[in-house]
Amino acid sequence: MTTTADDPSGTHPDTSQGITPTADADPHLRELPLDSQWVLRGNFLQVRRDHVRLPNGREATREYITHPGAAVIVPILEDGRLLLERQYRYPMGRVMLEFPAGKLDPDEPPLTCARRELLEETGYRATEWAYAGVMHNAIAYSTERIEIFFARGLVAGERKLDDGEFLDVVAHTQDELDQMVLNGELTDAKTLSCLLWLARWRAGAWPLAWTTAG
Repeated sequence: MTTTADDPSGTHPDTSQGITPTADADPHLRELPLDSQWVLRGNFLQVRRDHVRLPNGREATREYITHPGAAVIVPILEDGRLLLERQYRYPMGRVMLEFPAGKLDPDEPPLTCARRELLEETGYRATEWAYAGVMHNAIAYSTERIEIFFARGLVAGERKLDDGEFLDVVAHTQDELDQMVLNGELTDAKTLSCLLWLARWRAGAWPLAWTTAG
């Protein structure tokens, strides 16, 4: 698995022949793909069914969603508040509060995606960026990975929402967001992961390496 400055976590796995175990996968736990086939090829999500050999020699099937990956941004305003979005999420049937995020285009570096999504969804550009890490939000049934970026030195501009995209941009303090989590009002997995990173960074436990936007 290769890594670059724009794709720190490595390339997305090739699923055409099933999911090949990584080099560090424990031999007594890993599952070996025998064959792979498409179940669904939708406009956004695609589903595969693999036939695998289990560690005990038996065979089983694994169904999973293939996803190109995404980037999520933690935008920090000058006064320390965070920019978030309120957006209706159809599978939930409700409006969700979440940090700006978006799907990677084919061969798009995650940082490029993060910059694009921040501008398109909020209208803001950032003068400084920091890569935090990667999260896998549905490891039992999806290949999706979400790269976490922090952005500061925000400069307001004009939003460029996609056709059919509707969302509100809001600002909250970290304390307000923590209370929403406690009350069960904020439940989005990527946003919860970002809040953990934010709290640990502000406490001086998890450092971030900031770079000036190119």
